[in-house]
Amino acid sequence: MMSLFRNLFCSSLGKKYLMAGSGAVMFLFVIGHLAGNLQIFLGPEAINRYGHFLQANVELLWPVRIVLLAIIALHIWAAAKLTLENRAARPQAYAQWQPTAATYASRTMMMSGIIVAVFIVYHLLHYTVMVKAVNLTGKDFDARPEFFDAQGRHDIYKMMVTGFQQWPVSIFYLVGVGLLCFHLSHGISAMFQSLGWKKRAYGECLDCGAKWAAALIFLGYSSIPVAILSRWIQ
Repeated sequence: MMSLFRNLFCSSLGKKYLMAGSGAVMFLFVIGHLAGNLQIFLGPEAINRYGHFLQANVELLWPVRIVLLAIIALHIWAAAKLTLENRAARPQAYAQWQPTAATYASRTMMMSGIIVAVFIVYHLLHYTVMVKAVNLTGKDFDARPEFFDAQGRHDIYKMMVTGFQQWPVSIFYLVGVGLLCFHLSHGISAMFQSLGWKKRAYGECLDCGAKWAAALIFLGYSSIPVAILSRWIQ
């Protein structure tokens, strides 16, 4: 068991497995979170019921949050270590580097990953921890009775509408989601490659599929603030 952990955390191959595995978990969370958020289009009852289900199961919710934060930290750590190892293996930069195969997304994975991590922290402070100072509305999203519905549930619908009606919040959200999906456009394919599941016969299909998946995820997440700002949802 100790040798397994040593190989995972000390070898380059192990770090690639850690980054791929943690990335896979986060990708599934992104999909699940999107499915939950899109319930806002079904009206207040649906999204408030969904939010109440999560908030009512604190013994499940907080362990999941803690595990996800740990997985994000592990993903960033593995990426940083691999980046440093790659630079150490090539201490002198190429005199004239021509990135013929590498895409811009693949060359900026570390940078976009860090920015996405900052966005996630802000998003958690905004809608999960509900820190009044970051929502730019001057309102307390945890205040009773303003942000609770007739059944005494947290009014997630009103909270999201009120939050995304602020242009700076929506723009920052769109930029953050855009960078997340830009990260995914290469990360999904790289995950299969790190796990040894990307073969030449269908490698291009995986690359194309990753880009389409990232685009669809962006459309799904961005549809919420766009619908609110356009008054389709109010």
